[in-house]
Amino acid sequence: MGSPGASTAPELVLETDTGSTVMSPSRQYRVGRDPSSDIVIDDARVSWHHALLHAETDHWTLEDEGSKNGTYADGRRIRVRGVGPGSVIRFGNPADGPRAVLAACRKIGSAAAASPPEGPSAVFRPSSTGTFRLPRTVQPRPTRTVRIGRESDNDLVIDDLVVSRRHAELRALGDGTYEIVDLGSHNGTFLNGWPVDHALVAEGDIVGIGHSSFCLVGDQLQEYVDTGEVSLDVHDLTVAVDQGRKTLLDRVSFPVGEKCLLAVVGPSGAGKSTLLNALTGLRPADHGTVLYDGRDLYRDYAELRQRIGLVPQDDILHTQLTVRRALGYAAELRFPQDTAPTEREARVDEVIRELGLQERAEQPIHSLSGGQRKRVSVALELLTKPSLLFLDEPTSGLDPGMDRSVMNMLRGLADDGRTVIVATHSVLSLKVCDRLLVLAPGGRIAYYGPPEDALGFFGFPDWPEAFEAFGSDPGRDWAGEYQHSPQHQQYIAAAGARPPAWHAAAPRVPVPPPRRQTWTAQLGTLVRRYAAALSADRTFVAIMIALPFVMGAMARALAKGRLIQDSATNALLILCVGAVLTGAANGVRELVKERVIYQRERAVGLSRSAYLMSKVVVLGTVTVLQAVVLTLVGLVGVDLNAPGGEGVLMPPLLEITVAVALLAFTAMMLGLLVSALVEKEEVTMPLLVFFAIVQVVFCGALLKLHGVPVIEQLAWLIPSRWALGAMGGTVELSRIIPDKADPLFQHTADVWLLNMGMLVVLSAVFGYAVARLLRQHEPAVMRK
Repeated sequence: MGSPGASTAPELVLETDTGSTVMSPSRQYRVGRDPSSDIVIDDARVSWHHALLHAETDHWTLEDEGSKNGTYADGRRIRVRGVGPGSVIRFGNPADGPRAVLAACRKIGSAAAASPPEGPSAVFRPSSTGTFRLPRTVQPRPTRTVRIGRESDNDLVIDDLVVSRRHAELRALGDGTYEIVDLGSHNGTFLNGWPVDHALVAEGDIVGIGHSSFCLVGDQLQEYVDTGEVSLDVHDLTVAVDQGRKTLLDRVSFPVGEKCLLAVVGPSGAGKSTLLNALTGLRPADHGTVLYDGRDLYRDYAELRQRIGLVPQDDILHTQLTVRRALGYAAELRFPQDTAPTEREARVDEVIRELGLQERAEQPIHSLSGGQRKRVSVALELLTKPSLLFLDEPTSGLDPGMDRSVMNMLRGLADDGRTVIVATHSVLSLKVCDRLLVLAPGGRIAYYGPPEDALGFFGFPDWPEAFEAFGSDPGRDWAGEYQHSPQHQQYIAAAGARPPAWHAAAPRVPVPPPRRQTWTAQLGTLVRRYAAALSADRTFVAIMIALPFVMGAMARALAKGRLIQDSATNALLILCVGAVLTGAANGVRELVKERVIYQRERAVGLSRSAYLMSKVVVLGTVTVLQAVVLTLVGLVGVDLNAPGGEGVLMPPLLEITVAVALLAFTAMMLGLLVSALVEKEEVTMPLLVFFAIVQVVFCGALLKLHGVPVIEQLAWLIPSRWALGAMGGTVELSRIIPDKADPLFQHTADVWLLNMGMLVVLSAVFGYAVARLLRQHEPAVMRK
């Protein structure tokens, strides 16, 4: 071993899943499970004393200390080997053992900040990332508590609507250390990419608040701002399903520069949507790294997710609303609760102008052309000023003119200082893009470079022939040809799409995004938005008004003025059917038709329970009112023939009205359950008819259920069974029609309360099931 004191080896940084260590050449570093080791790795595959890192004359050496499971450098088991910046080390297993990465140590300071070194780096070194090029402000290291927020009376004012008025405090402690404390902000405070309520801040740590970041550097407090001009460095992304048997993305690597418009094309099933999900973090890749301007997106996803906009293929707004009103509700949900209405309105007006929608601002979204509707979806994402904007098939279904208009819009957004990535089937306007990524079947790169050179590279005169060749020549190694081409060397290898020198491969455990508002505030916004959307749907309003009157008139006709043997069953059955159809029809389409909207809003902080409760509140109110109208139209003035003219606990008409209303509400909850189960809106109407038939058959009006094994137990799950029991108990149906002897028709308080209680229980069960099913439709990262 060389003399440490005489070593000229450079300082290195060793990064593991648990942190980083700056290694000085003047000493050696032991790695193992022993808590006294310099680098402790708590993994059963790692030996107590596993390996040793020490400096030789001008380099570093990694030495295995006789470990049981071995030490691996760059994929090979070693006993002694020289290592340096970029070396990847695994302990105990070459594939998935604990990983460490070596990187050159870069000194922190204002000089470094002014001239950031090249290459990826960890969040702990702001000066060596593209994100933190130059500090926007530099001030002396604080000696007291510094309050940070949007309001002008803060010590550090951040003019950013995603920042709360009083967001956080940087507190100078008595021992010379510092602590960051979140003041209940709605978008969170982050330390080194991780959300914190309060935490100690060390030299070089990054405190993230909105688009700003703060770092203690020497005797200074430096503020850096993410202005949107960011790069993306994608390395080795791999996604597999079916337990690894099917690969959707296969070692995809490419760089995306600042203010770049990148188009991703390829045949169906090539992995375009999978790639977008991996790049946005909604479904992280199984292997590989995405560097957001030098920061590991998966590792720092909790903070960086706020700087990413995603426009799905389908509309992500309620199309019944006007452009301005829809964006206004979106701003309420996405901005902090302490944002003033005037501030939100100003931002909405700003994005409307930016997207050229001034003349359409008061127009319902459904009346816009396809290209204009896409602009509105983009406007929604621009509300929070994302630095990265992703779009999935934005020109799908548009004519060539609209296709070109949308792509020119995206070109303008990139030129204004954003990185824009669009997955598309259209090849009409690729020339406005800076780069083109072509994915071949199997999720491998067939081409990456300028779009004007792509057809020449493939050797085809037009794109249809090129796409046809992907399918007709499955044995051709498209990815291999590109990997050995000059284009690969120029646009990927030489442009910086390389393994991160510093980042851990495994992402942190995902955390839910912070909610922009409290639960009750979110609920209030959602209720108002949903009520506005429903009231703007004239077809729904017409059916909502007409249905209870029609069904009520049928019930009145069948009642014949008095509930007696030949009319009671039919009248009560029609009330059941009317309540079931009314409630179920209200709920059966409402979740499936908004699924894309829910998925996007959930990804940016929407509360699942607030969303579901908004449906229950609005639809429940409408449904109960319809049930009341149905019952009153059907039975007001009819002799109910109750025993002694009395109900069980209340007047007979009131009891029946309550039973019909609760049945309609329960049917509405069951309709929501069906809506959460199905994948397409088209299948809801046939299911509604089937649902109504089942309610009629198992309610007990047509068939004898009591005492019939299996059938009686199945009927317990049918809401109309209990509702008819409650109504039958009110009028004592067994007395009016002796053949209808059924324990649920008894005119007693305990039986009537049992019937009503079971409707409440079924409503709660259906509601719980809906909440669980909503979870299954959320982005993968939200379900972990």
